[in-house]
Amino acid sequence: MAETQNNSKKMMWTTLAMMAFSTVWGFGNVVNGYVYFDGTKVIFSWIIMFLLYFVPYALMVGELGATFKNSEGGVSSWVNATLGAKWAYYAGWTYWACHIVYISSKGTGGLRALSWGIFGNTDWYDKLPTATTQFATLVIFLFFCWVASRGIPVLKTLATIAGTSMFVMSILFIIMMFAAPAINPHATYYSINFNWKNFIPNFNIKYLTSLSILVFAVGGCEKISPYVNKVKDPSKNFPKAMMALAIMVMVSAILGTFAMAMMFNPKVVNNNLNEYISNGAYMAFDQLGKYYHVGGLFMYIYSWCNIIGQFSTLVLSIDAPLRMLLGSKEAKDFIPKKLLKLNKNGAYINGIWMIVILSGGLIAAQALLPDAQSVMAQLVKLNSTTMPLRYLWVFAAYIALRKQQEKFETSYQMTKNQFLAYLAGCWCFLVTAACCILGIYSPDPLTLILNIVTPIILVALGLILPAIKKHQEGKLN
Repeated sequence: MAETQNNSKKMMWTTLAMMAFSTVWGFGNVVNGYVYFDGTKVIFSWIIMFLLYFVPYALMVGELGATFKNSEGGVSSWVNATLGAKWAYYAGWTYWACHIVYISSKGTGGLRALSWGIFGNTDWYDKLPTATTQFATLVIFLFFCWVASRGIPVLKTLATIAGTSMFVMSILFIIMMFAAPAINPHATYYSINFNWKNFIPNFNIKYLTSLSILVFAVGGCEKISPYVNKVKDPSKNFPKAMMALAIMVMVSAILGTFAMAMMFNPKVVNNNLNEYISNGAYMAFDQLGKYYHVGGLFMYIYSWCNIIGQFSTLVLSIDAPLRMLLGSKEAKDFIPKKLLKLNKNGAYINGIWMIVILSGGLIAAQALLPDAQSVMAQLVKLNSTTMPLRYLWVFAAYIALRKQQEKFETSYQMTKNQFLAYLAGCWCFLVTAACCILGIYSPDPLTLILNIVTPIILVALGLILPAIKKHQEGKLN
């Protein structure tokens, strides 16, 4: 009776699938895929990425979540249980270090959204000297570092509202774009050529060095791991939820690509790559407004959702990964004591200063780029090569879990077959690593230097901190 009552409180697999979908997916992924992969040619890559990478990745997350259902720390907790405390520190460090680049991009993205939200374009903003736009980005960034140091809790609610509204806008865009030709048949639409060669990509250097964009787009489902055991009958229903998630993301990516193809000619996009990377989503909503005779209404709604989302996510990205790193059990063993200092608002003040130096340095370095559009394009690429590095720890923890599975009890396994489990873990690890390494390449020398130097500095700092801690302890002894 108690079991039945307990089961009735658990969520349906459909609820989990929707939660995961809104966490993983966003309209920006559709735009980036369309821009970087030559229009409809991205569809082949999306399908392959979902079937051979996203599905096994999501199912591995399910098994790790079900095995360590009482672990609050997510990936770091899984690594701690399977590989030990030192590796857990490195996993936590990687997760935090990846956010250094992400934080820099939120300030830039927020200012761009603000320009669209107030003026309805970025013409004036893009014509400003790069030093001016980067100085403005730095001021915004420092202001939000101060906000994070005050420990203001309302931002989590703002981020959730903005995230939900952006998700709803992404779905509405697809529906409304397909309805547009019936409502306004005389507007200008591009016809989609369903010739086989328009869906098969050119497997060249540009293609291989852009794959990290797709890996970045489908990553992040480890955030839903705490909910594995909150689903009714997880061993049966969790894989159902993950399959539903994969299908929804795949359908959204394909339909979104077709919707973009009705609006934008890939040849024009390729000739103005930085402009479409920076402004593609706003241009799409602006064009949609014209089809519906409402001017820039949809673009303004999207812009203001994005402004709230970018700036609230900026604060959360300064605060949350830092708390995960410095508040973990491993912190006191591997991180110098000064970094663990809390201010009167309960914020890690010296940790925030470390973010100011690293992210602020990156913002300043980008003042050397030719214009604001190239800064945005460079940040998208740099994010796509650094953020997926944290997924490597998911696969490392999964391989380690299967090696010692007799030690752990679980309510769900991706597969009973050990060989298939190892194969899936190693395959996803290698794909992620290869895409991140290939993604570093850029024909632009400054972008290439930033793509190489940024990860090196962050890795070196992660290795130096435990050495400093050891030296301090040696002095005390």
